[in-house]
Amino acid sequence: MTQRNATQTGLLAVSLLTLFAFAIAGYHPFVEDGGVYAAGIEKLLNPALFPTWTAFVTEHLRFSLFAPIVVHIVRFTHLSLEWTLLLLDLLSIWTTLFAAWLLASRLTPNTHARLAAVTLLACWLTLPIAGTSLMLMDPYVTARSFTTPLTLLALVFALDALSGRRAAWLLCAVALVLAAILHPLMAGYALGAVACLAAVKAQRIWPPLTVAALALTLAAILRVGAPAESPTYLRIATTRYYWFLSEWHWYELLGLIAPVLILIALRNRGTPENRLLTHAAVLLSSIALLVAICFAHESYATHLVARLQPLRAFQIVYELMILLLGAWLGTHVLEHHLWRWTVLLVGLGMPMFFAQRSTFPNSAHIEWPNSPPANPWQQAFVWIRTNTPADALFALDAHYITAGKHEDAQCFRAIAQRSALPDYSKDGGEASITPGLTDQWAIGQAAQTTLETEPDSRREARLKPLGVSWVVLERSSQTAWSCPYQNPTVKVCRLP
Repeated sequence: MTQRNATQTGLLAVSLLTLFAFAIAGYHPFVEDGGVYAAGIEKLLNPALFPTWTAFVTEHLRFSLFAPIVVHIVRFTHLSLEWTLLLLDLLSIWTTLFAAWLLASRLTPNTHARLAAVTLLACWLTLPIAGTSLMLMDPYVTARSFTTPLTLLALVFALDALSGRRAAWLLCAVALVLAAILHPLMAGYALGAVACLAAVKAQRIWPPLTVAALALTLAAILRVGAPAESPTYLRIATTRYYWFLSEWHWYELLGLIAPVLILIALRNRGTPENRLLTHAAVLLSSIALLVAICFAHESYATHLVARLQPLRAFQIVYELMILLLGAWLGTHVLEHHLWRWTVLLVGLGMPMFFAQRSTFPNSAHIEWPNSPPANPWQQAFVWIRTNTPADALFALDAHYITAGKHEDAQCFRAIAQRSALPDYSKDGGEASITPGLTDQWAIGQAAQTTLETEPDSRREARLKPLGVSWVVLERSSQTAWSCPYQNPTVKVCRLP
């Protein structure tokens, strides 16, 4: 196959697989971190939004240009934010799969192997990364949606540079800089992956040991030089169990071991580039694991290294493992047999589809812009957006996202576009990486604890001093307050 034909095949395959991956993963623009990013973008588009407890909306904007870039896209295209996010989600999937195709083309000349590598990635795009609280790609748009393809492109260009095309280092640097503009932490891990690739290319023991020593030394400096943490912050830090290996379940630990074992099994398969990437992935995973074991303990007095979540480097390890495994399947198993490809798509894609449906069972699988929400909590949030004052401050049960109330992790602020006291899950995560929010988070938690079960007098005593004017309660909660909106699951009530 000529280079032109191979490129055309790749573009067609990636485009079709983008639609396949989108259908498998679903789309939920305002859940979990998607809602956190969306609220920040909404604030930039309309500064009048979220006039109180604003730091929980804007603090994360300090570290990334992602939100301002989306704002400029919205204003330039005159599309709504909802349509912009949907198109960006599709674009992020397409660029990730295309970058994977380019990387696979460096690993093997076999077209079946390239197709299988990208197909396997499309099937497993929402695969959880061990116990890191990450997926390969989320069913919503965040800065990570684009650092993922940029990381793969950086590895593509690094492979080219190490193969003799020195000018490709400039393209690698551009990809890393763009990633850093969007998400500095994930860009740092991408830089680590490139460094590991260059180290193993040397085919000597000292470069990999040097990279490992530098990573461990930097982690040690960060731990020793970290400022003292307050008792309240220590309480927040320990709620993020995924920072600490000792808190992981056995199957989450298996999620760290299995990819490395698969990579080791594949290390002598395929081309020299294939072996080079395998060794780099094993080195990267080993360094991340060592840093986590040595410097990220919940018992330590400071948690700066834990806050950087070194095991998130395994996102890159998983991507490389999937591509290398897919390439091997395409060469030795799938080949040109259509029925085997069908088994791959159905057998690996459908379990991921059902996993996504079980994760968001009360929401539409694909939440199209401007479509009426199926989730009753979303329905209440939409009513709030159109029927309450813009400066209203809301309280919800602090655990409304995580308490198994069929809420599907739909974020209140992004949907209702109203201020709210901080919640345990997402706002707790924000406070855990921004210690300056600790005291505000603690106040909000105390005010909303047992909100669903306590009497109105107790609710009013807690909430009124904070300026709360409305509450969202489960339908079964007892209250004598006026509740102008109710559905079978939830009600919206006004404080007297």
